[in-house]
Amino acid sequence: MAISPRFTKSVPGGDNRARRVCDHCGFVAYENPRVVVGSVVRHGETVLLCRRAIDPRKGFWTIPAGYMELGETPDAGARREAREEACAVIETGELLAVYTIARLSQVQIFYRANLIDPAIAAGEESLEVGLFGWDEIPWDELAFPSVAWALAHEREVHLGNAQMPFANPPGETGSMSE
Repeated sequence: MAISPRFTKSVPGGDNRARRVCDHCGFVAYENPRVVVGSVVRHGETVLLCRRAIDPRKGFWTIPAGYMELGETPDAGARREAREEACAVIETGELLAVYTIARLSQVQIFYRANLIDPAIAAGEESLEVGLFGWDEIPWDELAFPSVAWALAHEREVHLGNAQMPFANPPGETGSMSE
């Protein structure tokens, strides 16, 4: 008869914080941050945005991004997310930014990218996709603070006013109430 594991929060030896520890064998079930990968995709003077078809923030606009898969590199994940969300073939470039959203235990890695083929279409996770000029971006309808940060940081680099990689803007934590 197999023993079903039961976990209790306790501080394992050699550690300094409570973790989920198996009462039977002592296995420590570490919980680590989730990694989000994506890109600010340019096509000339426009950027690719996707209107979310899924929660959270269904109906709001985002850059193509999502959770990195096991066995995947960050740039491969960014390319996969662009294919899944916008049927877009992209070429990833330089690392644009690494943001941390502590309340969600997320690390977000965003690249600069170029759209190889302008034939885009909404994927399963998008209601619609589009290429937007800077003045056409629906700023009040962006899904997450980090999307606005990434777009603004890309714009600064594109204009030659800043160097990469970026991190969270000073005082910004990614809270939706900021």
